[in-house]
Amino acid sequence: MTIKVVRGNPTPEELAAALAVVRARAVAAASVPPGAPGPRDSWADPSRIAAHHVPHPGPTSWSRTYWPA
Repeated sequence: MTIKVVRGNPTPEELAAALAVVRARAVAAASVPPGAPGPRDSWADPSRIAAHHVPHPGPTSWSRTYWPA
């Protein structure tokens, strides 16, 4: 793999830091088998919805159905 600096004049420390990040990302990408599911997004986690109580029916229950933050 060849890395070329196209613009700017990085110091040796900046170049070493950038290469460390690139190498770490390459190692992390190589350690995950192809086709394996990625980390689950918390937005899609059903336990986030189930953890809250459903409001009891009544004339003011609509005001308690907002999505909690």
